[in-house]
Amino acid sequence: MNKQSVGKLGLFLTGLEQRINDNVQFFKKINIAFKSGTKEFSGVVTLEGDKLIFSFNGIKEKMETAWLSARVSKYAESYDSAVITYEERGITIVIEADNKNVRMKTKEASEEKASKAHSETSQISSRDYFIKVGQADELLKEIGILGENGKVKNDMIRKYNQIDHFVELISDTLKDLATRYDTLNILDCGCGKSYLTFVLNYYIKEVLKKSCYFIGLDYSGVVVEASRKMALNLGYRNMEFKVTDIRDYRANKEIHLVISLHACDTATDEAIALGVNNEVESMVIVPCCHRQILNQYKFQAFEPILKHGILKARMADILTDGLRALLLEGLGYKVSVVEYISPLETPKNLMLRAEKIQEANNAALLQYKQLKELLGVEPELEKLVYK
Repeated sequence: MNKQSVGKLGLFLTGLEQRINDNVQFFKKINIAFKSGTKEFSGVVTLEGDKLIFSFNGIKEKMETAWLSARVSKYAESYDSAVITYEERGITIVIEADNKNVRMKTKEASEEKASKAHSETSQISSRDYFIKVGQADELLKEIGILGENGKVKNDMIRKYNQIDHFVELISDTLKDLATRYDTLNILDCGCGKSYLTFVLNYYIKEVLKKSCYFIGLDYSGVVVEASRKMALNLGYRNMEFKVTDIRDYRANKEIHLVISLHACDTATDEAIALGVNNEVESMVIVPCCHRQILNQYKFQAFEPILKHGILKARMADILTDGLRALLLEGLGYKVSVVEYISPLETPKNLMLRAEKIQEANNAALLQYKQLKELLGVEPELEKLVYK
């Protein structure tokens, strides 16, 4: 290529250097195709640690990001044209250069592909999915929702709907937080295999186009290792997973949202307390089993009903989540309790959404105190937030 085109190409590549530095957690790779006559010569640039690896003509070269423009421009001088394809999560930038001109265009995830895939899987439901087959295929395959044929597995349809509905229920919270923070930091307590965390990571970065960072906590080293492997396979560098008890975790950065899905028994209280004690402004909690209050509460007027074990257990579920919500209100949170999924799916189907709006609500604290005395209970959450 002539000097004028090579110079212009260098300027575009300098812009890519800056983009890599600014979005290193989301960088995937750069494909390079040089042409000379009818012959094409391909190369690729990947990231290893904090260095770029440029593979071309059978040679691998490790280099600083700041060397990218000079290196690729030097190679371009020996060819007639070049196509540089930069891939970042959710964004593809294509630079085409020849002796006549240098052009750059930006492409996002293909709506056309997503629309076609949705029509092929329309038997799932008529809803408009937040995590769309077609756009999110790489993610959905990695977490086991999608088969190699590109269709949702029959035995995962229910799981896919549940995950997508979770995103729907908290999408307004995510959008609100994303307008106020450059990078949205999210903590998943009792993350397990982190399916929801991966889905939210995808949604925030590739649908909302916002920067994000995720921390997953679980006491099981097996599931944490599985999560780390999936993050590596997906190239999701903006995630870390820790083997720890929720009670022992101390945040080393500002957390904007705490989530917890089906953390058993008082682990849900530990997740809520972590959010409160770290002054996290938003929490989304889907509780699981409730045993602590079940073994404590008494209400004489209801004894003729509570003599039936199943009814006593169901009442304990309601009282546990009701007391959690009321204490959060007393601590200054605006709380909503909504149905997460149909009770036909599972009886553990409530979602608590909490947003910090004030320092304290003394009227709610008084109601909480009176209610726990009436029932004769000492909820675990209160012990954790006032320890």
